[in-house]
This record gives sequence, C-alpha cells and structure tokens, in this order.
Amino acid sequence: MTADGRRMTLHEHDGAFQISIAGVPLMSTRQHHSERRLAAVACDHLRSRPAPRLLIGGLGLGFTLTAALGRLGPEAKVTVAELVPAVIEWNRNPAYGLAGSAIDDPRVELVVGDVANLIRERRAGFDAILLDVDNGASGLTTASNHDLYQTQSLHLARVAIRPGGCLVVWSTDNDPVFVERMERAGFSVTTERVAAYPGGKLFNWLFVGVC
Repeated sequence: MTADGRRMTLHEHDGAFQISIAGVPLMSTRQHHSERRLAAVACDHLRSRPAPRLLIGGLGLGFTLTAALGRLGPEAKVTVAELVPAVIEWNRNPAYGLAGSAIDDPRVELVVGDVANLIRERRAGFDAILLDVDNGASGLTTASNHDLYQTQSLHLARVAIRPGGCLVVWSTDNDPVFVERMERAGFSVTTERVAAYPGGKLFNWLFVGVC
C-alpha cells in the first residue's frame, strides 16, 4: 500500500515485471531507457568531481541506481529514498532479478522514507538530485508527491544542491509550467526528450536544472 492507502502491485508477464498503482502502470522492465538516461545526464554533469554525492528519489525497478553506479567511481556516494517498503522487498527478492545487488553496493545508502525529508534535512548535501518518484509533476502515486514538484520544494532542492550541481527530473510528458517553476527556484533549465526504449515511438522527458 502507498502512504495514502492505494494498492501498489508487482506483475510478471513473459519474464517482464511491471509495477502498478491502483491498476495504473508506473514502470516496466521492458521500458527503462529513459530511467538509465536520467542517471547518465546527472553523472556526466558531475564527471569532474572526484567524490560526488547523489540523491535518487524513487528506487523503482532499480534502473536509475544501477546506471548511476556504473558511471561513478569508488569514492561516490548514492543515497536512495524509497517511500514504499514493498518496492525494496521486490528488488531484494533474488527470484525477480531486479536491483538487489545494486542496493547492496557499499556506495549506496538506502533510506525508507520520503525523499522530501532528505532534501529538507541535508543543506548543500548533494551534488545532484534525481527525481523519479512519480509519472511527472502531478503526483500520481501519493498526494504528497504533488508537493515535491511545487515551487517551495524546488527552492529547498536548490538549497540542498552544492554550487554547480544539478537537479534532474523524470516525467512521462513535457511540462512547460513545471519548467517555469524550476526557473523561478533558481535553476538554469534544459529539457530532453528520451525514448522509453531504444528505437521505440514512446517518449519520456527529462528536465535538467543546473545551479
């Protein structure tokens, strides 16, 4: 169950896994190219930093975390905040072959809780914040996610990021209004349209805000 009582489920079909919330698909192992790209954009931006600190909001099926670890050196630290304990349990289950090994990487700090709390608590604590906690800036999974994408929370994210760092936000769709909010919070913003899977006709969006 999510924090506001909606049922989150894991489904398997022909070897592929999908997480749904109240019957609405959220993510799938068949479509994860944009989640990997989320990590690549942030890590490439931090390439010159010897020991970057990243915060990932949302474990999901582990693709963003796994991609980040593959691009980061041994001195990096990655904090992952996951609100729903069942998501962590699914990833740890060896029968599913998800992100159990990535979670156990010594560079990873796994926090069961709201990423918004870490953003508030760790002033200048991160070189990059990656948000993939929902389908975009509308807060589908829980009502509290909606607040995470509002101007006040974006200001807090700006404070939590060290100078020259970045905030990268994943979304199913383009959202010019959200881009304007990021800019009002002090970010220099670019957008990137990314295929959900290589060669596919389904696209997602990344909003990249540089401090």
